[in-house]
Amino acid sequence: MTLYDVPAPAKLNLFLHIVGRRADGYHLLQSVFRFIDLCDTLSFEARADGAIERAYELPGVAPEQDLVVRAARALQAATGTKQGARIGLDKRIPQGGGLGGGSSDAATTLIALNRLWGCGLSRRELMALGLPLGADVPVFIFGQSAFAQGVGEDLQAVALPPAAYLVLQPEASVPTAEIFSAPDLTHDSKHVRITDFL
Repeated sequence: MTLYDVPAPAKLNLFLHIVGRRADGYHLLQSVFRFIDLCDTLSFEARADGAIERAYELPGVAPEQDLVVRAARALQAATGTKQGARIGLDKRIPQGGGLGGGSSDAATTLIALNRLWGCGLSRRELMALGLPLGADVPVFIFGQSAFAQGVGEDLQAVALPPAAYLVLQPEASVPTAEIFSAPDLTHDSKHVRITDFL
């Protein structure tokens, strides 16, 4: 069985406040996530041998670092499935642009392989499985615009008015880890309430 043209949308943070930091190093945040039309597209072909194979090249990203591969292996480990997959990726979301491309690809992988392999995990279980892969992964599994708190896993759906956005891609890339480890990053923004945003 194969799943073709499975979308992995990009997101915008309509605001992002870092309100603290946990003992394990994770930042506590508040944000509103909104999905946009720009998306990567993935395909998934089931394999019986348990292997996870990339049918694409991702410059500068080794297979063991690829969030798609890591998501597939996390689902295998969590469910004990012996199935594998050959995964294709048409990458359109720029890397290092803050649009969540890798996290979205990982979320789509968890959702698609959960279906393809017949694992039967709930959306909430997939969100918990996705969180160690990246703080943005749960919102892509959640699947709708959301007010986020915690490390990004505490999500409340929000209805947002229609809007158009111009997304520019500069000739630069800023890895998320670098941003969040910057010494001058503000860690104590004032908490807001969802009613403040709406």
